[in-house]
Amino acid sequence: MQRTTVAVAGTLVLLGALTACVSEEPTFLTMPKVFYVPPYGEKSVFHDPPEFTLQADGGAPYPRDERHHVTVEVQQGAKDVVRLRESGPDCRAADPAHVSCDVVDTQVNGVGQRRILPVAAKGARAGDSAFVKVTFGVKGGKKLTARTKVVVGEPVVQALVPKPFQGVRPGAGLTAPLIVRNTGAVPVRGLGIELKAGQGEFAERHSGCRYPDREDHFGAVAICRLPDVRIAPGETVALRPGLRLRASDTTMYDGIGTEVWPLDAEPPIGGHTRRGDEGDGPALQVTAGTAHLAPGTFETGGGTTPVSLRTHADYEVTGATLRGDPGDTRELRVTVRNNGPGDPGAAAELIFEKPLDSGVLKEPMTEIDDGQYGPYCETNLAAYTCPVEELAPGKSRTFEFTLRLGAPGAGRVSVRDTEDATRSGLVRHDPHPANDEAAVTVEK
Repeated sequence: MQRTTVAVAGTLVLLGALTACVSEEPTFLTMPKVFYVPPYGEKSVFHDPPEFTLQADGGAPYPRDERHHVTVEVQQGAKDVVRLRESGPDCRAADPAHVSCDVVDTQVNGVGQRRILPVAAKGARAGDSAFVKVTFGVKGGKKLTARTKVVVGEPVVQALVPKPFQGVRPGAGLTAPLIVRNTGAVPVRGLGIELKAGQGEFAERHSGCRYPDREDHFGAVAICRLPDVRIAPGETVALRPGLRLRASDTTMYDGIGTEVWPLDAEPPIGGHTRRGDEGDGPALQVTAGTAHLAPGTFETGGGTTPVSLRTHADYEVTGATLRGDPGDTRELRVTVRNNGPGDPGAAAELIFEKPLDSGVLKEPMTEIDDGQYGPYCETNLAAYTCPVEELAPGKSRTFEFTLRLGAPGAGRVSVRDTEDATRSGLVRHDPHPANDEAAVTVEK
């Protein structure tokens, strides 16, 4: 008993020491290094109004409800470039270049809260800039300070999205061009790229890029940061050697693509991950000009190119025979199996048409809320339609019903492509449609 008491006491002392080391008040400000705003009277290409993230960080996870005094000021002599717009009862504007706020929490601007926004002054031209200084008061009279460079005009990065790849052999190599252009009013200073290989694999891993765990991104991705890239307004550049991939062996309908953004405008909160192993292959090299243009369209921020494999998926349904007298209760298990070799994704649904004189006492259920369940299948009483969802090659899914038997008779169970899959052309190309249907029979 004494040994346990000593251990607990030691733990309490250690926890107390750790708590003493953690500041309850924030210790630094999180805000953009560079913030682009549209010219006076124009809307932002990306957000309207632009999202100016500003909050105090570094303190205890749950700080006490202390009031903080915040001031935001435009540098002297720059009122004709940038002014401040305030909103809400927390803030007061001494003039368009000076706003002060009294806030209880540590977030000044963020999700659901926008108190202060730098905007372009009337008459400011694209490329004009000014610094905005933020001062955040904390307990004991101390102050945290930081500043953001506000630039009038936006860099607008577009990526070439190639036409769809169709009839691709499973596991085959794919090469897509990496071409970006700046249609904005100011230069791109540093380029961020997210390369997306879908369910395929990267044929090479570029240095300067990180490759996070694919399970975290529902596929293979690479995050590349190229701080030295400059793209002037109206300029187009190509990144060599492009996007080189190996297509999936089984995924019948996939997508590859790119997402691009100005690196210096990367959000300080909720931005792209910096985790993952760094590539050890050749770095992406930038070449100017449009000589490498390929068929496709330019899309702001990038886009996805569909990839369709030249394969099929054989779905097979297993029915059942139930024996008993009218009024007896029997468990029914019907199964859908994907015999492969392809994986069409959530392309199919199972339809169970019960024997005419039998009744369904229990049906598959799904959790619709915490601890609350509802029917998984849609029904018109005579038939139940149940999504099969994704079914990899060699996998099966079983649906369980409880029936009250009636007179001897026959129903059936079948699998078909969903309306969405059929409309989109994402079907199974099933080479053996005969096994897409089976009988569910009641016998004495």
